[in-house]
Order: sequence, then structure tokens, then C-alpha cells
Amino acid sequence: MAAAWQLTLERSASFLLLGVFLAMLALGPAGCDDRSGANIATVSISGKKFHLELAMDNQSRFRGLSERTFIEPDGGMLFVFPREQVAVHGFVMRDCPIPIDIIYLDSAGRVVASHQMTPEPPRDAAKGEGTPADANNPTYNSRLKPYSSRFPSQFVIELAGGTLKTLKVNDGDLISFDRDALLKRAR
Repeated sequence: MAAAWQLTLERSASFLLLGVFLAMLALGPAGCDDRSGANIATVSISGKKFHLELAMDNQSRFRGLSERTFIEPDGGMLFVFPREQVAVHGFVMRDCPIPIDIIYLDSAGRVVASHQMTPEPPRDAAKGEGTPADANNPTYNSRLKPYSSRFPSQFVIELAGGTLKTLKVNDGDLISFDRDALLKRAR
């Protein structure tokens, strides 16, 4: 009787383990480099994949990568505007202590401009430039160098400084990502 009970217990444990294994397969792989999610987009630039944080509204677009001290080699940010801008964009290095590379894209995802942006000297409170909490400080903002899109753009990508040199991105290159899905979410 004990042998029959032990055999039933072993079968139950085997079925349980099989069920757990099948559930894990159904959920898909997960791990340290699983960076998919609602606030991340995978973008292919010159054949290399990047996992970019999304800036989909005015507040997140204004803040951008400010105050970051590190950007992953395959990370950065993708700024999505609901409509292609009629005027040119001009991004600045507001409270950014590290170099950032920027790529402006038109509504089709083609490169219209790219720049290697260098950090600005930190704010000087003695000169009335305020603190990072005072993002709209006119004294501070007026001294920041703008990096122009040169043409209307709808998407902007920011990457770790020095990345553009390795990618060899040229004006007119097509950057691959799901533009339509992102535009539906942009505000």
C-alpha cells in the first residue's frame, strides 16, 4: 500500500513540474536583458538594436535625459511628437552632465540631422541660474546651446555620447521602429 501511495505522489509531482515548465514556456523567456515594456521601444539603427525609453508627452519630452550620469550602450531615449513639427526642433543639454548624441527624424523615420552634444557647465546659482528643480529658469536656459533639427521632425533619438561615431548614421538613412504604434500613444 505504501508503494502505491509513493508512486501516486511521484506521478503528481511529475505532473506538477511538467505544468510549471509548460507555463514558463507559454509566458516566454524573461531575464536581465528583457527590456520590453510599455515605456521602452526597440529601434534598429545601422543594424544595431537599441532599447529606448519613450518620451511621449510634453513633460517627459521636456525632461528628457536631464540629470542622467550614465546611458546604457544600447539605451537612450526616443522622443515622439504627435505631429511632425512645422518649425525645426532645437534640443539643449539642460542639466545633462554627460555627452549625448542626438538624431532627428522626419515623419517617415528618415534622419534629417544628427549632432554630438557636449555637456554645459553646471548651473551657477550665484548668477541667478537656479537649480534643476527650476527647469524654466530663463537666465540658465538662455546660455544653453541649441542643437537644431535643420528641417521639420517628428521623432528624436538620444543615445550615449560617442555612439554616432560607431554607427556612421547619415542624413536620409531610415531608422527602423514601429512609428504608427508609437504615434497612437503620443500626446
